[in-house]
Amino acid sequence: MSSKEIFKELFLQEKPAEMLVFLKKGENPNYATEVSKGVDCTYSHTIKVLDQFEELELVEFRKEGRIKLIELTEDGQEIAHDLEGLIRKFRRKSEEAGKNDDEEEKDEEKNEEDSEEESE
Repeated sequence: MSSKEIFKELFLQEKPAEMLVFLKKGENPNYATEVSKGVDCTYSHTIKVLDQFEELELVEFRKEGRIKLIELTEDGQEIAHDLEGLIRKFRRKSEEAGKNDDEEEKDEEKNEEDSEEESE
């Protein structure tokens, strides 16, 4: 699979994007089990995604005793930062859409009430 295809597959999926952002937010050293729990994902899927991140040079693995720690590279940090911004924008837009939906529902309810009153 080409790098272009890997990027497309990884970042148009929810869990890989969450993993990258989770790694950016992590205050403690990160390891795979912690990441899988943090994004509610299976350990095997987490390992697969992290290996792809390493292939793309977004993360580096560092052995500390028996534990394999995961650190974002500079590119990984930048992409995670950009994803956080996108997530915030999408959240804001969906909240705005939710408010608009609520207003439309209220208008529809009022129109229905008005129609019922007129037919009585």
